Formats: sequence, structure tokens, C-alpha cells
Amino acid sequence: MSAPAATGSTASDRRRWARYLVEERAEGAVYRRLAARRTGEEREILLGLADAERRHEQHWLDLLGGEPRRLPRAGVRSRLLGWMAGRFGSIFVLALAQSAEARSPYDAEQWATPAMRADEKVHFEVVRGLAARGRRRLSGSFRAAVFGANDGLVSNLALVLGIGATGVSSGFVLFSGIAGLLAGALSMGAGEFVSVRSQRELLAATEANENAAASAADLDIDENELALVYRARGMDQTESLARARRIVTAAQEGVRRTATGPVLVHGADDHEIVGSDWTAAISSFLLFASGAIVPVLPWIFGLEGTAAIVLALVLVGVALLSTGAMVGVLSGGPPLRRALRQLAIGFGAAAITYALGLLFGVGAV
Repeated sequence: MSAPAATGSTASDRRRWARYLVEERAEGAVYRRLAARRTGEEREILLGLADAERRHEQHWLDLLGGEPRRLPRAGVRSRLLGWMAGRFGSIFVLALAQSAEARSPYDAEQWATPAMRADEKVHFEVVRGLAARGRRRLSGSFRAAVFGANDGLVSNLALVLGIGATGVSSGFVLFSGIAGLLAGALSMGAGEFVSVRSQRELLAATEANENAAASAADLDIDENELALVYRARGMDQTESLARARRIVTAAQEGVRRTATGPVLVHGADDHEIVGSDWTAAISSFLLFASGAIVPVLPWIFGLEGTAAIVLALVLVGVALLSTGAMVGVLSGGPPLRRALRQLAIGFGAAAITYALGLLFGVGAV
């Protein structure tokens, strides 16, 4: 035990230090792998985190008196993060790393320095900030994907269970499931098409143009009157009057001032943000269909009766748990709780329609 700070330590302390050492190395490796997939500022931030983990690693090496002959394996979470960092997008890894950084063991560790405890708190905020960037980039498309797939899962599961509970033939259940898939997917696609197309038309209708400014030299107006145009577009009174005065003066001098634009211009950028109506429609159709096909699979492969219902519940249950856990990871919340919530909502809806199917089935007999 060569390090003076380790005086008075026990074998248990040294085993704990070795565990801290491998965890710091694993976390540093995760940040370096993520940095290799990023550029610019995010790359520099991730490399900075990796350097901080290296300093922590050196602290435990100093206490141990050098590299131990044998080291424990890193924890399951650290190994999972390392595996994911080289294969998946950074948002999932950062979301998991955020949860890991939130539970620092150094708060109750007497051999950790105050600087290390402070570092861990700072690391949590840094990782949370990076994860938030990724969530903002992903939020729109991810929300649409989860909503579309879950809508298909739940609605078609409820449909086939409700129809199946009435006692009709398996062929009729299969037909109902396929019809529900197509009806729901087409409805989702059509709804998205109309929504995006309407938004694009609304943007086009509200785009400002400079027709009034171009005609300023020919009109019997003054800058006060033209200023009303700019005030209607959202500019304050002083700024709109100043701009109107410049345009009227230039127009009277024969200079066309097309370079000066209004404050509230809705141009190509707004249309790019809204996206393509056809792309939105096709994406919604496919996302809904990908979820809606799952409950129908048992009947597609020839199962019927209780066996088909049980398998449909299992398949949909796994899908709901997976999407719920994914939402939990990305939102920084507990994945298990989110997964169980998703499962409860889906199975609750299916249970209601199944009960109604039993009721009508009994009545039909």
C-alpha cells in the first residue's frame, strides 16, 4: 500500500476501490465511443467527460498503489452502455447514462474527494443537457412513431379480441383484423395528409409579400399609412413607421427596395419544418400498420380460439412493454414503470371489448 492516503484502509475498502476503478474506466470508454460518433461541440463535451473519468480512475489507482493483478468486471449497466455506445444512437445511451450519473456512490464514500463528488453532480447536469438536445431532435418523429405503432397495437388487439369473444369463426376474426388494420392505417395516413397539407396551405396564405411596398411610389399614401401594413405583421409602431418611411422615400426616388423584408416572413424554412404531406401520410400508414399487424399474426398462421387469443396477448404485451420502456429511457424516467403503464392501458382497452364480445356472443346464442 504505497499511497499515504490509503493508510488505515481495509481489504473491503480495496475491493470497493477496484470496483470504482473499473466503473470509471467503463464510463470513460462509453463517452469516448460516443464522441467518436459525434462532431463539433458535442464531441468536445463528451471528450471532456471522458477526461474527468480518467482523473477519477487515477485517484483509485493511487489509493490501490498501482494496477491490481485482478479486477472485477464492470456492472451490467456499464457493460450494456458500452455495448450500446458502439452500435446505437447517442440519445439512448445518454438517457441511460443520465440515470447512472444521478446515483453517484461517492456521496457516501469517505475515500472520494470533495472534488470528485462535485464532478459527479456536474456530470449529471452535462449528460442531462446532452440527452435533452437529443430528445429535442427526436421528439417529433419519436412521438409520431410511438403514437402510430401503439394505436395500431391497442386498437386492433381490442378489435380482434372483441370479435373473437363473440364465438365467430377464425376466418372472420382474421378478416376483421385485416380490415381494422387497413381502415386504421388509411385513416391515420389520410388524417396526416390533410393535417400537413392544410398547415402548408395556411402558411402559404399567411406569407407576407412586398406588393404594397413596391407600389408605394404610385400610391397617394404617406409613411403612416404604409406603416399599418408592417404593424399588421407584428412590428411595433416605431419600427414600422421607420421602415415605411425608408420604403416610401426610396420608392419616390425610383429605387425598388426588395431587399428589406418584413419581420414575420414565413418562407421555405417553415414549410421544411412542417414537412411533406405525402411523407407524413405514408409514415403514419406504415407505423399504424406495423403495430396493427401484431395482434393478427396468430390468426394469419392458422391458430384459432383460446390459443390465438393468448398468443396475441403475449405478442402485443411484449410490444407494449418494449415501447413503454423505450419511452421511459428517452424521457429519463423509470423504464419499468412506463412499460407497465403502457401494458395496463393496452390490456385495459382490450379487456373492455373482450367483455362486450362475450356479452353479445352470449346474447346471439
